[in-house]
Amino acid sequence: MANDVGMWNVLVMGFSFMFMFTAFQTTSMIEPTVLQNFTSKEYPEKPEKHINGYISQGIIYAVFALANWLAPSFVGIFGPRVSMIVGGICYALFIASLIEPMAWSVYTGSVIIGYGASVIWTGQGTFLTMNSTPETISRNSGIFWALLQCSLLFGNMYVYFQFKTQVGGISDTVRRTVYTVFTTVCGLGICLLFLLRRPSSLPLEVNENDNDERELSQNIRQLPSTERRGALESLKVAVRLFFTKDMFFLSLCFAYTGLELTFFSGVYGTCVGNTLLFPNSKRQIGLVGMLIGCGEIIGGLIFGIFGKRSNKFGREPIVLFGALVHWICFLLIFFNIPERAPSGPVSGGENYHVFPKGPNLPVALLCGFLLGLGDSSFNTQIYAILGSLYEKDSAPAFALFKFVQSLTAAIGFFYSLRLNLPWQLLILVVSSLFGTLGFFQVEWKARRVANQGYAPISS
Repeated sequence: MANDVGMWNVLVMGFSFMFMFTAFQTTSMIEPTVLQNFTSKEYPEKPEKHINGYISQGIIYAVFALANWLAPSFVGIFGPRVSMIVGGICYALFIASLIEPMAWSVYTGSVIIGYGASVIWTGQGTFLTMNSTPETISRNSGIFWALLQCSLLFGNMYVYFQFKTQVGGISDTVRRTVYTVFTTVCGLGICLLFLLRRPSSLPLEVNENDNDERELSQNIRQLPSTERRGALESLKVAVRLFFTKDMFFLSLCFAYTGLELTFFSGVYGTCVGNTLLFPNSKRQIGLVGMLIGCGEIIGGLIFGIFGKRSNKFGREPIVLFGALVHWICFLLIFFNIPERAPSGPVSGGENYHVFPKGPNLPVALLCGFLLGLGDSSFNTQIYAILGSLYEKDSAPAFALFKFVQSLTAAIGFFYSLRLNLPWQLLILVVSSLFGTLGFFQVEWKARRVANQGYAPISS
């Protein structure tokens, strides 16, 4: 029965996030291109009125990073389900601000969603842990991740067909239609969160021979719906965890996931859209997004299905696999995409390194798939290791994960305004190496601790 409730909650939460992030993740991928097109038409000679998608995304992740220090307190007071609902509403408000974009509304919406993101992801991590056991955490993480990343497939498929006639630019009618639909879809995801049930895996000390259902029901009612803490206590736990050696090494991995999140969610699609030698390049943003989603889904399913088997050898083989996939991907992108593509349209005259006839669209699409596959390798294992090692302090641990990830994502969006593509790829390669080694260090220590029969790491 407990397993039934846990699986129900994981599936409902996965489908809910799939709808919400069908709206948001696709919004992130097309926002720089859409806003660049909108402001160039509305204010061609007034750059001070331009709304920059990279700046908007940078604000989101900067606020997200800072708000993660407050998120455990919010989740501790209101519980993970309410936290996810509140966070979802913040996402819907931001997406709605892009229907008729104005600088003040888009940037204000970026601040709002930044706080909402910290709350929704801390709540999600806590709720996933509450509905899992050490034996099922890898499986549940994989299932949730696969459902979540279906959002990239469906959202970008919609964009691909909506943008099929948008050759010279994206019209106001198409923009309004796309963001109205996305706001509605996000609202549907919020509604699904009301179907979540109370986890049955909460700690109960009940005699197995005790058949008094009345006493059992009373015990359940008296338990909190989550490990509730006061705001100050939650903040203290988060700070204490942040300065531990294990969290330092994990933060190297968290930091890499933030930088590559910036790259695949905002920069790479923009690069493809700005490479005008691709046929109907704006439309290809949607196709790249779909293939990123396919990589995410396949990775989530594989690592979920084989979670028990992979745990016998540790989580590091999957993380190493993700790093190797990304290194191959970055090399292909370096060969294939123009250096100045992140900052504006490129029609020719670039050094294409290996492809002298110009960029190759199939290679660009393959790189999208590899980006998603590698990202799922890192993130599913991060969820699994946090859920197993920090079971007693799951909310602060997941908040710290999102703090470091979102901080580096914000940094990534801001440097994307200035750095050409090769420099961005070099940063990704170096950070992925340190992130992989940091994950290995914690995984090896956790295995030694488990072999000696000690309790999981906690504050």
